[in-house]
Amino acid sequence: MPRFLHQISYTSEALARLIANPQDRFEVVRGPIEKLGGKIEHGYFAFGEHDAVLITEMPDNISAAAIALAFAAGGSLKNCATTPLLTTAEALDAMRKAATCGYQPVTKAATAATR
Repeated sequence: MPRFLHQISYTSEALARLIANPQDRFEVVRGPIEKLGGKIEHGYFAFGEHDAVLITEMPDNISAAAIALAFAAGGSLKNCATTPLLTTAEALDAMRKAATCGYQPVTKAATAATR
C-alpha cells in the first residue's frame, strides 16, 4: 500500500487549546484514516517548522488527498503538506525509467543549439 508523509503545523489558537487540554491527536485522526482504508504507520510530535509528522499507508492517492483535505479544512492547521513516499525499489525503478524518457535539460539543449 502506498505511504504518505503528512507534515502539519497548528494555528496558535489550536496550540493554545492543546496546551490547555493535552490530547493525542494521532488517536483522533486514526478513525478517519481507517475509514478511508488507510492506517497510521508512525506519528511524531515535533518542534520547528512542523508541529507533527505522520506517516500513513493509504490505498491510493485519492484517499491520501481526501484525508489531507479533511485535515486542512478543519481550521486548526496553518500548514498541511502531504508527500507521497517511495520505497527504495520504487525510486530505483523511477530512476531507470527517467533514463529512458529522452528528456533534455535546457542547458544541454542550449549547448547543442550553439554548435
